[in-house]
Amino acid sequence: MGLVAGALTISPLVSATTLKDGDSKKNNVLRVAHITDIHIRPEHDAPNRFEKCLADIKKHNVDFFLNGGDVIYAANYKNIARDRVHEQWNIWKDLRSKFSEYEMYCCLGNHDMWWAAPEKTDPMYGKEYVVQQLEMPATYYSFDKEGWHFIILDSMNDKTIALGEAQRNWLAEDLEKLPAGSSIVIMSHCPILSASGVFKNGNHKDYEEITKLLYKHKDKKINCFSGHIHLLDAAVYNNVNYFVTGAVSGAWWEEGDEHSAQKYWYRETPPGYAIIDLFDDGTLENTYYPHPY
Repeated sequence: MGLVAGALTISPLVSATTLKDGDSKKNNVLRVAHITDIHIRPEHDAPNRFEKCLADIKKHNVDFFLNGGDVIYAANYKNIARDRVHEQWNIWKDLRSKFSEYEMYCCLGNHDMWWAAPEKTDPMYGKEYVVQQLEMPATYYSFDKEGWHFIILDSMNDKTIALGEAQRNWLAEDLEKLPAGSSIVIMSHCPILSASGVFKNGNHKDYEEITKLLYKHKDKKINCFSGHIHLLDAAVYNNVNYFVTGAVSGAWWEEGDEHSAQKYWYRETPPGYAIIDLFDDGTLENTYYPHPY
């Protein structure tokens, strides 16, 4: 289908860029931290380790954070009790206070929602409770900053990884409003497309509908960011860039397993975060920073 994986090698600093030779005169208008799959929990000293990672991120002088979901370890399993859900979100709220001076735009992760509530009318049930915890305006939304348009999507619909018809219609309308040449960042929890998602089965099930929609807007500069699969990945399809950021938690803050290339890694991807530099001509530089915590 024409999917081309980007060239990424694990090192102290991993970059993917849409910049071209001669672009050095472009103005950097925004610097954004993309953090995803934090999976915060009390075990494995995860709160203190995340706080150390956060201190490193602050050194990059970012303008704001994009949070790709799976903020807490897990609320979505049938055996998760109310107290456990509270425990995880309370840890997150304490950690969020450590960088409350930064704006943060979030999307929902599949592990964030508590579906085991006794009733669907329970205030902690489902998506709306998570929207409140993360101070999101809605389950999907868009905003503008410094000439860039940001679209935040909800990957969890129709009991699978998909936008669903209503959200796809909204996305089509949102894109249609933008003029030709617009610079766009789309963030979802699950990859719309990725090379790694093929064997991890982590891509959007409605990728065909979404990619066809994005192709209709080939007059715009579109870049998609996601997480979910805990793997560092970059792909290009129909001139749309698809970046997957590795998990802040790596192997869920654990030491890993027989597939981990090193301790705390998930397969060949170390725990880390991305710093995205956005330029005034619609180009960007996406740099992945592994962390040692």
